[in-house]
Amino acid sequence: MPEAPTIDGANTTWLLVSTALVLLMTPGLALFYGGLNRAKGVLNMMMMSFSAIGLISVLWWFYGFSVAFGADKNGLLGDPSTYLGTKTFLAETDLWGATAENPSGIGIPLYVFMAFQMVFAVITVALISGAIADRAKFAGWLLFAFGWATLVYFPVAHWVWGGGFIGAGAEGWHIHALDFAGGTAVHINAGAAALAVVLVLGKRLGWPREGMKPHNIPLVALGAGLLWFGWFGFNAGSELTVDSVAGLAFINTQLATAAAVLGWIAVEWIKDRKPTMVGASSGAIAGLVAITPACGFIAPWAAVLLGIVAGIVCALAVSLKYKLGYDDSLDVVGVHFVGGWIGSLWLGLFATNSVNAAITDVVGGSDGLFYGGGLTQLGRQALAGLIVTVWSFGVAWVLAFVIEKTIGFRVKGEAEVEGIDIAEHAESSYDLSPAGGGTGGAFAMAGIGTPAAGATSGTAPVEPVSAKVSG
Repeated sequence: MPEAPTIDGANTTWLLVSTALVLLMTPGLALFYGGLNRAKGVLNMMMMSFSAIGLISVLWWFYGFSVAFGADKNGLLGDPSTYLGTKTFLAETDLWGATAENPSGIGIPLYVFMAFQMVFAVITVALISGAIADRAKFAGWLLFAFGWATLVYFPVAHWVWGGGFIGAGAEGWHIHALDFAGGTAVHINAGAAALAVVLVLGKRLGWPREGMKPHNIPLVALGAGLLWFGWFGFNAGSELTVDSVAGLAFINTQLATAAAVLGWIAVEWIKDRKPTMVGASSGAIAGLVAITPACGFIAPWAAVLLGIVAGIVCALAVSLKYKLGYDDSLDVVGVHFVGGWIGSLWLGLFATNSVNAAITDVVGGSDGLFYGGGLTQLGRQALAGLIVTVWSFGVAWVLAFVIEKTIGFRVKGEAEVEGIDIAEHAESSYDLSPAGGGTGGAFAMAGIGTPAAGATSGTAPVEPVSAKVSG
């Protein structure tokens, strides 16, 4: 006779911590993207991330979790009524994965699993925003985020993790593609959508003729550091339980990210003779993206190799926008789309049951090419990535096009030139006006904007530095 339902304290604690870590990633992303942006648009950039926390969290609770993880409907959707937000799940039997034979499941309350998956949905939507910096109306962004999450992320999460046709399921035809923590469901998905929206909105005014450099590199490094920190919850937390595979995902995340930093700055050193902080930060993100789908399915040596390859390839891929003419402002396509593809395909080469028997036992996949599995798993990974790419790109393009033709998605040229922060939010990120009276305030104390030595009292005052200088 099955034992009574029991909460596993260790698993529950780890998943709660992981949830908090992943939530921290979205403010980290806001800082990373904000630093990469021009000064006159940094608040709009950060607002798109913070608004995703607000909007997607509520949608996930109300129906998104049900669509992603509810009772499977033909491998395409979860039953929206399964975990509808009007219901409450606080009974002792409301444990994730509970069955009649195993009423405890993995010992995690349903709401803890719901919250963990919620923060994944939040950051996936937020990732898209970096591609459209400086030119998207905030209302248009909110409408797009609502539509894309509903029509793309929630169903794709079901396809990959919720019993749908891409991952593993009890009934019907399944691809049996592997995705430990989101290479397909998160990064390829968001990257394809980013490319579609960029093509609809068009290029920023002056791009690529004008230099549009990051306005605050320390902010970029801080954001990258927070993302790196939070990503351990993203990857190791995806094991859901405290075991050796969680440890494998943890060490692989660190190794791949570290190796990718080296790979990216090596490319910069060879091409430009100068490694940069922006490059090191971007390399870290590329490594984190690439290891996401593979962290629990490959050996550490393969994670190091993956990081090096991702750092090098993504460093080269960011220049594609200049050759192909699409204005992906903060390189969402070059880092997340390309990095997601690298990590996903890597599984077709290096996945091995010797480190995680769930590859065969749970997902129904097989070893990668270099572990004697042939090309089968590589084909599965490619097919899964292609399906998600086409669906996400297509829906995102249609959504962006309809929004542009109705309420308008792109801001007017004047707002773009003057600064989208003022136009859309009536505030600016840096107040560079004098702090008081006519003395110049903090600027005078720092020797900025003060009269030159020996100047007469009749000399015209120097105009304060404008916030537009940095932008």
